[in-house]
Amino acid sequence: MLEAKVEAFLERHLFSLKNKKIIVGVSGGPDSLALLHYLQGQKEKQRFSIIVAHVDHMFRGEESYQDALFVKDYCEQFSIPFEMEQINVPELMKETGKSAEVAGRDARYGFFAKVMSENDYPYLALAHHGDDQIETILMRFTRGSTGKARAGIPFQRPFQNGLIFRPFLALTKKEIEEYCDQYQLVPRIDPSNKESIYSRNRFRKVVLPFLKEENRNVHEHFQRFSEETQSDEDYLQELTVQSMNTVMTIREAQQIAIDIKRFFKMPIPLQRRGIQLILNYLYKERPASLSAIHIHQVIAMISRPHPSGTLDLPNGLKVIRSYQQCHFQFNIDKPLSFQFELIEPGTIHLPEHGTINMEYVELPASIPNRFTALFARDMVTLPLTIRTRKAGDRMSLKGMSGSKKVKDIFIDLKIPIQERDTWPVVTDQDGCILWLPGLKKSAIEGIGSTSGYYIQLTYKKQ
Repeated sequence: MLEAKVEAFLERHLFSLKNKKIIVGVSGGPDSLALLHYLQGQKEKQRFSIIVAHVDHMFRGEESYQDALFVKDYCEQFSIPFEMEQINVPELMKETGKSAEVAGRDARYGFFAKVMSENDYPYLALAHHGDDQIETILMRFTRGSTGKARAGIPFQRPFQNGLIFRPFLALTKKEIEEYCDQYQLVPRIDPSNKESIYSRNRFRKVVLPFLKEENRNVHEHFQRFSEETQSDEDYLQELTVQSMNTVMTIREAQQIAIDIKRFFKMPIPLQRRGIQLILNYLYKERPASLSAIHIHQVIAMISRPHPSGTLDLPNGLKVIRSYQQCHFQFNIDKPLSFQFELIEPGTIHLPEHGTINMEYVELPASIPNRFTALFARDMVTLPLTIRTRKAGDRMSLKGMSGSKKVKDIFIDLKIPIQERDTWPVVTDQDGCILWLPGLKKSAIEGIGSTSGYYIQLTYKKQ
């Protein structure tokens, strides 16, 4: 019965075992021992080869080491190549702060990848079954997972330079236990699987029995949901990538920026996946605390009429909305302040903002633009200072009476928040603001009635 169900499941996924080189992850428990026994029985007929890989996580001392010896003895009995490694996962948990489940998984998959690479075996068979699928989907729904994560455990996925596949996803735990009884397999039992301190075990002991009482074939419905969700997500992801390529204005290892107007022209399902795409790209390792609520928080912030806002996401990722741009970036340090002096003609190189050049000229033939400013030589006291803004900065604007706060000028001209603290401010020796390069000029700028030379400033933005 089990053999027929697995064969039908593999055929439905167009997956053949023939001529493959397969690493089998075996803990010694019922699921993995049944998988090993099943593959062992099929390998001659389908002409594939297997190597068993076992990890002793060192959680239970001598008891877990005996699990390793049990698997080793089984492999020796049937002349199956066997590789194992002892990894001190409790120590890894202390070093990394990861949970037992995450640290153990990382250690296990790291070893599997090594064995696959060293033996040039591109396939990894794992014994996850239909009950595992139900538990995983429910746990991820409860945690607030998004996108493909809600689909649970995929039948196959890329791994190392090959593929992980799971032929037992069509089976229940009970069917696997019955298979072990049928072939008189006596697996090792990990007592931690019965402890309610692990969230998965609570789902296993409380929620799963209730669902099976409602429908003993519930695992088939969850598996179908998983497969349909994965295929739907694949299609939507393709559409999202195409759309986001027209929306992103910056794409770097530590930073992505999007055009908000273009973003909101995307359909809502693609908007959610677009934010998810950005987070997947920036987070090299997904934080456990990241969930769907963060995506909704980002979309809510950039939907508000207020032109600016910030949002802190896990592990130091900051989202900054400034007018029609939204930046997602790590490692935001305090903006670099600067102050330079120009006492004679020359060029100043500004951090992150290009250059300002000073020269003496006679009456120019053309009217200066916003990147050039002219000041009568006898109207300005040198040295000129080029600096970042200060609290309370004000300037008298050309064509206006009175003065205006520099902060308000930035707001009126919709200068992005992250650029304001590094925008150059040009003052004379007395601290009077003469020019905000590229933005506003003071009342004394321009061609006056005085004769003689002018100071000409030219701004080249980076």
